[in-house]
Amino acid sequence: MGGKLFKNFSFFSATLSFFILIGIFSILFTYAQDSIREFGFDFLGSEIWEADEDDEEIGIFGGYIPVIGTMLSTLIAMVIATPLAMGIAIFLTEIAHKTLVKPVSIAIELLAAIPSIIYGMWGLFYFAPIVQSTFGGQGVGLLTAGIVLAIMIIPFMAAITRDAMNTVPDVLKESAYAMGATKFEVIKDVIMPYSKGGIIGSIILALGRALGETMAVAFLIGSVMAIPSSITDPTTSIPVLLANNFSEAQGLEMSSMYYLALILFVVSFAIISVAKFYFLGKKVK
Repeated sequence: MGGKLFKNFSFFSATLSFFILIGIFSILFTYAQDSIREFGFDFLGSEIWEADEDDEEIGIFGGYIPVIGTMLSTLIAMVIATPLAMGIAIFLTEIAHKTLVKPVSIAIELLAAIPSIIYGMWGLFYFAPIVQSTFGGQGVGLLTAGIVLAIMIIPFMAAITRDAMNTVPDVLKESAYAMGATKFEVIKDVIMPYSKGGIIGSIILALGRALGETMAVAFLIGSVMAIPSSITDPTTSIPVLLANNFSEAQGLEMSSMYYLALILFVVSFAIISVAKFYFLGKKVK
């Protein structure tokens, strides 16, 4: 009786998650229909986001600037976070003394527990002036948002990579050492290839997290509807635009915001799908 109940509950849970995913997509697609019919794929190439002053139900809206802002801020974050997270994972699994592993691991994981709005406030009042004095610009902009976003995703990437590296059998490492390999060679030729699937998975999941981050980026990216001419210029992103304008939007603007949300959903889903069915699938095979 208990086994059958557990089986049914597990099936219900898995089915529910699938229908929740379909439900989210359906809602976004339904409410984006007006914008899709009005702008089509030209929406992705337009830089204009203006509601009509006389009739707030209409206007011209394009998603090019927030899409570019999202991609650039995420790219900056990934370029900074990936090598740092790999270094942390390697240090914790292969270099650090046993007495250091647990406290350092806890400290890294505690970074993930800090609310994103705290990162945003810290970045705005402390980190933005440092970026301004070092790189120029206004302080808030793509670079500041990307750096703080990188700090936010490092714990996720480092923790998953560390766990993947801990799965490497000791016999493989010991055999390599017995053949005269150095620690660097063991890490490069044994540990990294063996844990490749977990490492790629951590990068893809961190990328999905970075694409959807809202509050910290809203504090730091500048929230300006403009294409940045340099890495320090302010711009906006899809989550930031949605957070700032959603409460006052109506009519075609509201539909266009659902269109942006749909684009972000599809991009995030595609990234996770690539990780699951291609990179991780190849390792299983």
